[in-house]
Amino acid sequence: MSTPRFFSQPLKYLHWASIEKPAIFFSIVVGCIGPVMIVTVPPLRHRFGDPNRPEIPLTYPIPSGPRKRLDGYDD
Repeated sequence: MSTPRFFSQPLKYLHWASIEKPAIFFSIVVGCIGPVMIVTVPPLRHRFGDPNRPEIPLTYPIPSGPRKRLDGYDD
């Protein structure tokens, strides 16, 4: 029996790979789960009560008003 090709018989190939080459099989499974998780995980997080994180500031906040002169730290 020849090995099935992925694009001509994908289910038969996955069955063969799960028995003969489990590393290839699980890499295909994990690779297919990634895009599915992009769609399913955010709604599940909100349903379980995990709020969105605050955004990380990209700049340092600039104080309003003049700077205070420091005393006592002269060299």
